[in-house]
Amino acid sequence: MSGVGVTEEKRERAGPRFHGRVEANGRGCAEPGCDGPGEFRAPALDVPVAGRDGPPPFRWLCLDHVRAFNSRYNFFSGMSAEEIHQAQRPHAGWERETRAFASAGDRGPRWADFTDPLDAIAARYRREPAPERGDGKPLSGEDRASLKVLGLASDADRTALRRRYSELVRRYHPDRNGGDRSHEAMLRAVIDAYQQLRQAPAFA
Repeated sequence: MSGVGVTEEKRERAGPRFHGRVEANGRGCAEPGCDGPGEFRAPALDVPVAGRDGPPPFRWLCLDHVRAFNSRYNFFSGMSAEEIHQAQRPHAGWERETRAFASAGDRGPRWADFTDPLDAIAARYRREPAPERGDGKPLSGEDRASLKVLGLASDADRTALRRRYSELVRRYHPDRNGGDRSHEAMLRAVIDAYQQLRQAPAFA
């Protein structure tokens, strides 16, 4: 029998698994006539909060009395029908203005402290694209990849494109380099890059 009693006592004892439990350390339950430990915090509903600056007052209750409090707690108590309707709307609370975290002007940090060779970060704060070509013609991602294959700068013109293509074909084509066929994959890449760029708007 004594073993059963100990098991029931352990089952009812408020352990750390109870969310919100705080060790009482001598603090008693605020419910009149209860000598249990006050380990759970609950609002003091009988204390007026109108005009109060700060969190609402609270009291400490034992496990049994905080359970009883939770079972009868009504969030909408004291509200009018209109106030309850407003609080139950799907978007209730989202209309409140939140504090902006961006600084005035959304200014960037000191770029002198960073390496930004493509001007990609600073351009975001100027709200304009990083400059690529002096003639203002746009480059697509495929254009940039093809320029990299040919080893050309982003502002190369059509003449520079043809000159570079001829140079690389002489270097990699087996009919022009003494029959060395080890560069055929690179030759194919060069031809594809040239064909793509010669039709791109930047080289029109």
